[in-house]
Amino acid sequence: MSKTLSNYAGRIVAWQHRRYTIYLATQATVKSNMPDADLVLKRANVITMDPRQPYAGLVAIKGDRISLVAGNQELVTGTRVIDCRGKTVVPGFNDAHCHLFSFIRKQSSLDLGPPSLNSISDIKAAISRRARNTPPGQWLSGTGYNEFYLAEKRHPTRRDIDEAAPRHPVVLTHRSLHACVLNSLALSLAGITAETPDPPGGLIDRDLDTGEPTGLLFEMLGYIREKVMPPLTEDELARGMAMANEHYLSQGITSLQDATISNDPGRWQTLRRVKEAGKLKSRISMMFGMESLGRFQEAGLASGSGDSQLRLGGVKIVLEEATGQLYPPQPELDRQVLQAHRAGFQVAIHAIEQSALEAAITALEYARSRLPRARRRHRIEHCSQCPPRLLERLSQLQPVVVTQPPFLFYSGQRYLATVSPARLPWLYRIRSLFDAGLVVAGSSDSPIAPANPLVGIYAAVTRKAESGEEVLSREAVSPAQALAMYTINAAHASCEEGIKGSITPGKLADMVVLSDDPTTSPPQRIKDIKVEMAIIGGEVVWETH
Repeated sequence: MSKTLSNYAGRIVAWQHRRYTIYLATQATVKSNMPDADLVLKRANVITMDPRQPYAGLVAIKGDRISLVAGNQELVTGTRVIDCRGKTVVPGFNDAHCHLFSFIRKQSSLDLGPPSLNSISDIKAAISRRARNTPPGQWLSGTGYNEFYLAEKRHPTRRDIDEAAPRHPVVLTHRSLHACVLNSLALSLAGITAETPDPPGGLIDRDLDTGEPTGLLFEMLGYIREKVMPPLTEDELARGMAMANEHYLSQGITSLQDATISNDPGRWQTLRRVKEAGKLKSRISMMFGMESLGRFQEAGLASGSGDSQLRLGGVKIVLEEATGQLYPPQPELDRQVLQAHRAGFQVAIHAIEQSALEAAITALEYARSRLPRARRRHRIEHCSQCPPRLLERLSQLQPVVVTQPPFLFYSGQRYLATVSPARLPWLYRIRSLFDAGLVVAGSSDSPIAPANPLVGIYAAVTRKAESGEEVLSREAVSPAQALAMYTINAAHASCEEGIKGSITPGKLADMVVLSDDPTTSPPQRIKDIKVEMAIIGGEVVWETH
């Protein structure tokens, strides 16, 4: 090789070395300036539910919080990086109205719902089979029956159940949880006879000729479960919580709001132990009944007490008309709402029928008129029948409405067959509530309906029953609105939109990875979208295998 060529080659090698040195230095500088994360989701279709940045391709998490929401071109280092390969990421679903302990009881009870059981004869056969494998005297329970779907088109009676299980106390729970049926032994243990008066707000169905209880009770299930049946054992509670945990996570439910009126300080302590032991990953906001308000106040607790894992929610008040009259009556309802309002608590009023909704609106208006400067984010649960005159009052009052779109799917056929033509146009209005400027949150009321938010989103978008029939299609909402109901709006309902409900830097890192995009999929396919991963506080708590 000539001297000239050798010198040229040497200069090339030196130049390449200097360039590589510069490259290494540059990479070190870039790396030192990269955001540091514990978990990174990249190449994702991120629907943030944050109007300031609706879409993104990458989410970085540090600790239990979201640290960065950006495009895929952003350089981020992470302890764990998940390549979503274009899958959709949304905020963790939030079921704004459900019943955790009723769900647990259902897991150990006979499933009496369709399509497996279609007649009272089927129900009797199922009870008889269970009784043969259960020691005499031990309680048997079944859940989910609905007389509309039974061949006999009626409720079971004590005599029906006596024939199937004469030596066991038995309680059968209606799908609505607003009715139950007891056999003779269970009625005896409850002390219910022909001479027993109807309890306030409840109704004991009686034989028209003899006056004897038929076994059918309305608005008395809470009393039977809390005062008559034995409580769940520690083993039953542990097994039930394990099943509930798996179920909620598999549905992408990272937060749930328990709306059980019998919740009290004892239930609060139970949930604290469950959360501290890590038995239930989903975050909980626990409502409670009016009779426990004073006890929570004495303990120094208020709406919002607790932490991001377990939070004390609002005061639940149930309005019922089982006896044909509103209970509690309007003056008492006004007093209760004002008492909670004055004490600084959110109120959540269960109102289904038009008359109950009107009473709820009147009570909230009364509390606001007495303390106009006290701003509380009160709620109306269900709002099932809302005619125009009440919608106008709601638009002025602006409570949060927590409704149940999946009822349209699972019970739409029954609604179309049984709701009067005069009331059907006002049934589970969702679009009208949005148009009135209200914040509308979605929920399952589980175990009344299965806790699958994607079925709820599907029902809100299509208004289709399981039978394929449409239920007031003009009340359908857009997929984006339906998704908001189960994310940011649900967080707003529990006054937690500052820490959850959207994929926003600084908020809790609660997210769900979906198999498809519910906002762009054909509407009929939304209910079939699968949850592939659930993340709570930056921890992957569930994923498909």
